[in-house]
Amino acid sequence: MNGGGFLSDFKNAFSRPNSAHTQLIIINVVVFLFLAVLNVFSSILDFQYVFAFVYKQFSIPPLFSDFITRPWTIITYSFSHSLSGIFHILFNMLVFYWFAKLVIEYLGSDKVISLYVLGALAGGISYLLVYNLVPFYANQAHMLSGMVGASAAVYAVVVAAATLIPNYTFFLLFLGPVRIKYIAAFYIVLSFLGSVGSNAGGNIAHLGGALMGFIFIKQLQKGNDWGAWILSVIRFFKSFFVRQPNIKVSYKKGSSSKSKPSSSSSRQSSSKTSQDEIDEILDKISERGYESLTKEEKQKLFNASKK
Repeated sequence: MNGGGFLSDFKNAFSRPNSAHTQLIIINVVVFLFLAVLNVFSSILDFQYVFAFVYKQFSIPPLFSDFITRPWTIITYSFSHSLSGIFHILFNMLVFYWFAKLVIEYLGSDKVISLYVLGALAGGISYLLVYNLVPFYANQAHMLSGMVGASAAVYAVVVAAATLIPNYTFFLLFLGPVRIKYIAAFYIVLSFLGSVGSNAGGNIAHLGGALMGFIFIKQLQKGNDWGAWILSVIRFFKSFFVRQPNIKVSYKKGSSSKSKPSSSSSRQSSSKTSQDEIDEILDKISERGYESLTKEEKQKLFNASKK
């Protein structure tokens, strides 16, 4: 019997390497449960205004005039979901899990975090722009309370995976083998057709996230990491909560200081892969699929993903 319990499992999920997809899913589920429980108690105790106030902090409003009063919603909306049913969060997290695992396998866990945040930002900005600058949408803005959902971030991850390894195949129930580029294309077309429907704003946000996922991979293949600043911000805030180990440097005087580097350090030096090599490998994956890589290229990509 495991004596660690739920809190131990929760902590382990945030300490394991290459587990960004699990961590982001946990955050989404925790926020969903928090809001759902708050809604129940607010209803029972007749404190609905409390729930309404809290929920607004997770919902991005369509009008700039409202958005500037709570700008943090450009991110928080992507960690909250509709409470009208379980399928909104369930569908988002399932699709995210499948495609995020692919991104982690080829690019590492950090890129999933970057894609999630950039996709959320792109989706939120797209939502705000159309409801404030496009007359068709602006005329409807006053009827909307706001938008929640991780869909824009999920679309960014889906399209990023399809751009990186378009010919990777999923085996879908009733359909059999389907290349992920066709799955991504189906989602994009569906959102485009829905951009004038009842969930027009949500579908516009999907398209914004999808575009970001495509651009992110194309820039990464050129050697430009658009998500580097996100990871720097995360590391900055983590430094306040994670104790840094004390590093003690010592050396010996004498001839030993002039000794040749050990064989292990030589192996580490020779095993380093340049960014140019990684870019060439990613280009090869994009053109001919992951299966076309040699064993050495797969190992280089795996080593780079752990950095």
